[in-house]
Amino acid sequence: MTNDDASGEFEEFEVIPAVDIQDGEVVQLVQGERGTEKTYGDPVEAARRWIDAGARTLHLVDLDGAFEGERQNADAIDAVIDAVDVPTQLGGGIRTAEGAIGLLERGVDRVILGTAAVENPDIVAEISESYPDSVVVSLDAKDGEVVVEGWTEGAGISPVEAAQRYDDLGAAAILFTNVDVEGQLEGVATDPVRELVDATDIPVIASGGVATLEDVRALEGTGAAAVVVGSALYEGNFTLAEARAAIDVEE
Repeated sequence: MTNDDASGEFEEFEVIPAVDIQDGEVVQLVQGERGTEKTYGDPVEAARRWIDAGARTLHLVDLDGAFEGERQNADAIDAVIDAVDVPTQLGGGIRTAEGAIGLLERGVDRVILGTAAVENPDIVAEISESYPDSVVVSLDAKDGEVVVEGWTEGAGISPVEAAQRYDDLGAAAILFTNVDVEGQLEGVATDPVRELVDATDIPVIASGGVATLEDVRALEGTGAAAVVVGSALYEGNFTLAEARAAIDVEE
C-alpha cells in the first residue's frame, strides 16, 4: 500500500483492528504495562484475518519501540506492510521527522507520533509539509494527564490542551487512548472522548477499553471518527463484521 491512497478525512465511523507487536508477535497489554501481555501469534496472519473480515485500515504498533524509544520490530512490520492492501497507520518508537518520512516512503500510510509530537509539536508540520494528512498525533492519558515514553511519564498537560496545539499544524487525526481502561475489557469512558472531540476540529480516533458492541456504539455517539479495537476482537467478544453491522444499525 502506498501513502498516496491515504486520506485526512473519515467518510464514516470506522472500526480499526489493532495489530500490536512485541518481540515479533501480536500481543495485547493491560494498561500498557509490560508483563501483562497475552500473545496472539503472527502479525501477518492477524493482519490478513482482519482484512478478510472487512477491515479498511490496520493500526500497527511497535510496542518495544514505544518503550525503548526506537523501532524494534521493523522486520515484522515490513512483512505486514508487504502483505496487505489496505491503508496502515504505524506508531511506536518514531521520534524524528526523518524516521517518520522514511516509513511513509516505505509504504506506511500514516505515522503515529506520541512522545515526539508532544515534546515538539512542530514536527507534525515538518512531516505534513512533505506528506499532507499523514501524521496521527497520539495523545495517551492517565488520570486526565497526557503520558509519554511508553505511558511511563506524565507530560503535565491535559489531552484537550495538547490537542489544541495541533489544529494549525496539519495533523490528520488525534489518536486518543484512555490508559485507565486500556486492555481491561471493562468498557469505555466516553466523557473524555467527547470533551476532546468538542475541543478540536481534527478527527479523533478513540482507543481503550472496548469490550462490547455497546462500547463501539457509545464511542460513535461521542462524535469520534473511528475506534481502534484490540483485545475484544482477539478474545472473540464480537467479530469485526458484527461491529460494523452495529454501527450501520445506528446510522
